[in-house]
Amino acid sequence: MAAKAPIPQNDNVAHALAGAGGGILSMVLTYPLITLSTRAQVESKKAETKFVEAVQKIIAREGVPGLYAGINSALFGISVTNFVYYYWYEWTRATFERARASKKLTTIESMIAGAIAGSATVIITNPIWVVNTRVTTRKQDADGDVEAGGAVAAKRSRAPSTIGTLMALLKNEGPQALFSGVIPALVLVINPILQYTLFEQMKNYVEKRRKVTPTIAFFLGALGKLFATSVTYPYITVKSQMHVAAHGKKKEGMSQTLHRVIREEGYAGLYKGIGPKVTQSVLTAAFLFAFKDVLYEQTIRLRSRKSA
Repeated sequence: MAAKAPIPQNDNVAHALAGAGGGILSMVLTYPLITLSTRAQVESKKAETKFVEAVQKIIAREGVPGLYAGINSALFGISVTNFVYYYWYEWTRATFERARASKKLTTIESMIAGAIAGSATVIITNPIWVVNTRVTTRKQDADGDVEAGGAVAAKRSRAPSTIGTLMALLKNEGPQALFSGVIPALVLVINPILQYTLFEQMKNYVEKRRKVTPTIAFFLGALGKLFATSVTYPYITVKSQMHVAAHGKKKEGMSQTLHRVIREEGYAGLYKGIGPKVTQSVLTAAFLFAFKDVLYEQTIRLRSRKSA
């Protein structure tokens, strides 16, 4: 019996690695939708709303690579985000299971596990997503050639690098800028709480009747994310706007940003880019859950072979 003690720890790491790998694969497949959604969130009320037109304009002024602006930081961010989230989620799950010798989390336990995992993830990864949002929107603080929502410069500017954006941000705004939008990000912890709680409860329901295959996990993950993103989208918009707040201007708080958007653009302004964002979020979550199950099984097999 004593030999089994390290297993929960190993399972935490296996789940974390599978989540990181699944996040990377799903991000690569859906990244152009992230670009379109993020730009719509931070641009003015005159921003493009038609999907095809938005794609055409980005390609016309930046080429196809424009759809993948900031993907390097996004892949790094999603791998760290998912690793941290799944590690803490599975650690909390194991703690609950050991406490009452049960293999199924209740709804409340799922929500507590999501809150702990989500809060830890936000604090650790917020700087990564600030830099990614700056690169995605091509906001160049150093020379002001391209402003989010503004006109394109007379000649196409070189796409800012992730490291260049990070160094410019630290030089011009200081380390505190890396935590811009952390409050709405913490509020948005409710997104994965809703997503994973709904997913876990649907999965538990299905498991009573049949085996949960990657295909079933795909659709359950899609439903969970559709519900969570639809509910929390206004705060996603607020977080993105706080990430790209112009240097030199007075920083707005979460409630100030929320009220400004409503005042200037109406409540519809809180839902800019929701089409591509919901599509991307649902597809990403669906692919993630499908990939994660497969990667987790492969990780366990590899670990078993090494220990044999």
